[in-house]
Amino acid sequence: MEIYNSDQADKFDCALLFRYDRVDIRCLPTFSRRDVTCMSFAQHQDVPQDSPQYPSLRVCYFGTYRPEYSRNRIMIDGLRRNGVEVFECHESLWRSIEDRVDSVQGGWKRPAFWWRVLRTYGRLLRKFQQMGGTYDLLIVGYPGQFDVYLARLLSWLRRKPLVWDIFMSIYLISVERQLDTSTPRFIDVIRRVEALACRLPDLLILDTKEYADWFERTHGVAARRFGLVPTGADDQIFQPQPSSQTTQGVFRVLYYGTFIPNHGVKTIVAAARLLAERRDIHFELIGEGPDLGEALRMAEEAQLANVTFTGWTEPERLRQRIADADLCLGVFGQTPQSLMTVQNKIYEGLAMTKPVLSGDGPAVRAAFRHGEEIYLCPRAEGAALAEAVVHLHQEPELRRKLAAQGHAAFLAKFTVAEIGRSYKQHLLALLETRRT
Repeated sequence: MEIYNSDQADKFDCALLFRYDRVDIRCLPTFSRRDVTCMSFAQHQDVPQDSPQYPSLRVCYFGTYRPEYSRNRIMIDGLRRNGVEVFECHESLWRSIEDRVDSVQGGWKRPAFWWRVLRTYGRLLRKFQQMGGTYDLLIVGYPGQFDVYLARLLSWLRRKPLVWDIFMSIYLISVERQLDTSTPRFIDVIRRVEALACRLPDLLILDTKEYADWFERTHGVAARRFGLVPTGADDQIFQPQPSSQTTQGVFRVLYYGTFIPNHGVKTIVAAARLLAERRDIHFELIGEGPDLGEALRMAEEAQLANVTFTGWTEPERLRQRIADADLCLGVFGQTPQSLMTVQNKIYEGLAMTKPVLSGDGPAVRAAFRHGEEIYLCPRAEGAALAEAVVHLHQEPELRRKLAAQGHAAFLAKFTVAEIGRSYKQHLLALLETRRT
């Protein structure tokens, strides 16, 4: 087993392992109020890309959302690439992942926390009041479970429709990270806050139908109230590039991420253990997170020489490691969050024309064809993963097909421009419904 620690050890959330420049903060116009009829998925998908009533669509992104987070960057940039004028009225509330966890585990009881909340929302309201010009919709970015309450009030006062890109349930994330065992009452409060928040916007946005169905089962919010916009990847960052590897005869298998339970990193190490005698197959795991310690322990106990653990790495090196890999891994956990979403690393691997192997599930099967654009295997089974790795190692033509067709599928549906086009269609559909 080999362990590598990068000199640049910044910590990040979700699949991206590096920071991006924050978006310039700008503020905006005003809002309005009318009853809105919720539309089904099919109705949203049929809306034309442009509308004569809104030749220059303008929206305000509002709240304490994380501007550097990939979902928000891609959604905002995607709208801009489709001719939408996006103004940002933003203030930062959370300092880090640890800060959010600390707040859930009792930090919310401290007077200093509430003073910070009041100051943050005070600044946000001042920015909102200073906005000039006009816009058509108010949008709350991720995470926005608390922002949406203030946004609903402001959208009523300004008489504009409200949209919320939920993206992920913070209640579900808290449960999957077992925060409900230490603070069950507060997690129940989060559940109730989130359930009520879902009833406030005129339109809710998620990335998969499976997640929308979960919200319906858990919070009683009809799945038809959600518009679907997939996660995708930033195709200006993740692009095909040549491998720098000169070593022949070693099949390089790459995982990168935050080592959270839904990634199933322990399954990856279990597969590596089963392939310990195969000196021609090597696993590299990049990142840090909750399951890293257990993964290291498993590798050390088995004295695995076919696994390298690499710490956080800068963006250029990460992209090069992806380019150097013969096979990129997705996720193999069995948590609801893992099964209901298609993770960033899957899209990013396909964006770079790499064959991707991931755990099977309804969401990923809805997005990609097994054996054509992606290769899928049973989740949480080290033996199944090991078998799939060996099979793909022995089938170079299959890997080439997966890489080419997976990349074509990505370009057709999951680039920033395509994400923005889908998003814009949902927004125009909402405005059209209000108009009629």
